[in-house]
Amino acid sequence: MTVKPIYILLADDDTDDCHFFKLALQEMPIVTNFTAVLDGEKVMQFLSNENNQLPDVIFLDLNMPRKNGFECLSEIKANPKLNHLPVIIFSTSLEQEMVTLLYTNGAHYFIRKPSDFIQFKKIIQHLFLTHDVSKDLDRPNEEDFVITANTLNLL
Repeated sequence: MTVKPIYILLADDDTDDCHFFKLALQEMPIVTNFTAVLDGEKVMQFLSNENNQLPDVIFLDLNMPRKNGFECLSEIKANPKLNHLPVIIFSTSLEQEMVTLLYTNGAHYFIRKPSDFIQFKKIIQHLFLTHDVSKDLDRPNEEDFVITANTLNLL
């Protein structure tokens, strides 16, 4: 039986974080197909290109040049061809007002990026091994929306 890879699109202007994300995926027991783009405009260009396969899940950094993650989330959720895609915010910021607004605007999860690679890898693995992101990812209750090293007891 052939296993269909989970197609992941990561939008992050930090090339180190893109590299760490890819390394974390390579160490998991699931098959993935990974694409990274470095700014919000490229995310939207990628998603609107009819020749590109749509990802199973999108990871968006909030603070990107040219178009930030919040703007991308708003555009994705307003587009009938894209609004079904699970969007996971992946950021170092953790301002409660922004987190609440992201949840209200349709993000599926908010992952606070840890500075340590081991914690980074454990958070990514937790998400993929406890959720089937290749199918419509259910949104959690708002109190379970934020995933951090603390919420997973990794510290």
